[in-house]
Amino acid sequence: MSEKQKETDKRNEARRQFLKGLGVAAAAGAATTVVSGAAQAEVTVAKPEQENPSGYRETQHVRDYYDSL
Repeated sequence: MSEKQKETDKRNEARRQFLKGLGVAAAAGAATTVVSGAAQAEVTVAKPEQENPSGYRETQHVRDYYDSL
């Protein structure tokens, strides 16, 4: 093997190792996401219903605005 070919082979091997490492890191990240998502799902607590829901209410100032349109 020539010196140039050996150098090219080393670069190719380093590139392959880098890409393998990226694959392992991506798999680990995906596994972490799945595990943390499951942990969050277990922690959620149901909220009791409120007697007076806080949402859209048509109050007098809202009606006045609608009348001005």
